[in-house]
Amino acid sequence: MKGRITGLTAIVLVLFALVLGQAVLIQIHRAAALNANPLNPRNTSAGRLYPRGEILSSSGLVLARSVPTRNAFFPYKRRYPLGRLTSDIVGYDSIIYGTGGIEQEYNKYLVSHPQPPKSWVDILSPKHSPDTVSLTLNVTLQQIAARALAGRVGAVVALDPRNGAVLAMFSNPSYDPSPLTSLSTHQQKLAWAADTTKDADGFQPFNNVATQEIFPPGSTFKVITTSAIYRYYPALATRYIAKVTCLSLKPYSTQQLCNSGFTPCGGTIQQMLPASCDPGYARLGELLGAQFLYNQATQFGYNQTPPIDLPLVNASQFPSLKYLNANGPPSLAYSAIGQQQVSATALQGALVAEAIANGGVEMAPHLLRFVTDIQGNAVLRYKPYMWHHPLGKVDAANVTTLMHEVVTSGTAYGVGFLYQDDVAAKTGTAQTSLGSVNLNTDDWMIAFAPATAPVVAVAVVVPNQALYDFGATIAGPIVKCMIEGALAINAGLPPTNTYTTCPS
Repeated sequence: MKGRITGLTAIVLVLFALVLGQAVLIQIHRAAALNANPLNPRNTSAGRLYPRGEILSSSGLVLARSVPTRNAFFPYKRRYPLGRLTSDIVGYDSIIYGTGGIEQEYNKYLVSHPQPPKSWVDILSPKHSPDTVSLTLNVTLQQIAARALAGRVGAVVALDPRNGAVLAMFSNPSYDPSPLTSLSTHQQKLAWAADTTKDADGFQPFNNVATQEIFPPGSTFKVITTSAIYRYYPALATRYIAKVTCLSLKPYSTQQLCNSGFTPCGGTIQQMLPASCDPGYARLGELLGAQFLYNQATQFGYNQTPPIDLPLVNASQFPSLKYLNANGPPSLAYSAIGQQQVSATALQGALVAEAIANGGVEMAPHLLRFVTDIQGNAVLRYKPYMWHHPLGKVDAANVTTLMHEVVTSGTAYGVGFLYQDDVAAKTGTAQTSLGSVNLNTDDWMIAFAPATAPVVAVAVVVPNQALYDFGATIAGPIVKCMIEGALAINAGLPPTNTYTTCPS
């Protein structure tokens, strides 16, 4: 009998310990996650019964706010004054589909939450209020990006290279978030179906082209190859590469890697980067070797998800060492010029330009400025930090000099950048193909200005263009508009008085 009682007592104690352990796990270790979980009924209730906080631009313009309805179950709904212009960043708040964008990223601040009690009344009946989220986004520059892209599929990203702040990020196609806030579930479902359906180019409106779609970066990647030369193999910086029209890849391949326009080119990198010599840089890739090229690409952020405060961000891709070693010199040749297995987001392109502009220091990209409570007190302030340090200050200055020559005498000369803007840039025209047949081009440009004291870094990609199009002719004018607008804004001038060749 005594043994049975002892056994029963042990079982009870074990069960009690399990219950206590579960309580500790939920109440302490998992408390923060459960509080932030959008499926938490308390959060769902707060989202329905109380207004959400405002989302503001860098100048205080309202990008999202809650407005009252006459529905007793859903007394508030979201309104997005700028619609498609900022939806890829701001996101949406839907009764059915939850949240996206900044609405999702900073939901715990935007949702109404109990405030610290100041009296016995507050304890018995807690007061709920949301916080306000202020972003780095400049609406004027965002409008310039949208007008310059002019309805074409593509993406425009502008960063402040000194701290990583996102000044503009516009993509097309985009979506109107307003139908997703409708109190009609039927209307929400129709909008969701439309926004998740691919268009003729294979893009979903819901996908942020700037952060989720990847494209071969073409010759913009030569900036990374040049950086690798300065950092790892400086003897190649003065090495003369013989002029050829096409680089033979025998015995590894029967294909030839030819220069754009089938014109001969060669020389040192001081001659080849401004002219964007494909066979010359392909040869440099072979000479650099897999390890150095791979190291430099990953040090710029390839194969890693950029730490930007947006959900569903994709990493840019560079071939693994195993792939490069297994496929020999041809894989190095094409990788060095940003083709075949290399692919990048527009955000990654802007980060490469940012790193060169900032003396070799790549700052983490961010949209948040600060969060304030209902009294205007700061709840959270973003603190800029370095994400990568891909090359030294002297090496970055050497690359800057070559990128400046791209504008003054190279492939970007015809874009017409203003002399006083002191622009450094690199064009990119990536030929995309199906099998061995070239179909079209993905046209790029990355740039920053002023080259001597940069305040803006820009990347533009416009995919699926004709074979006769180029990064300079398609992406170049968009970059020009962005830089002129950004420099005017930075100087406190009206952008419309500064650039006359951009659409208004």
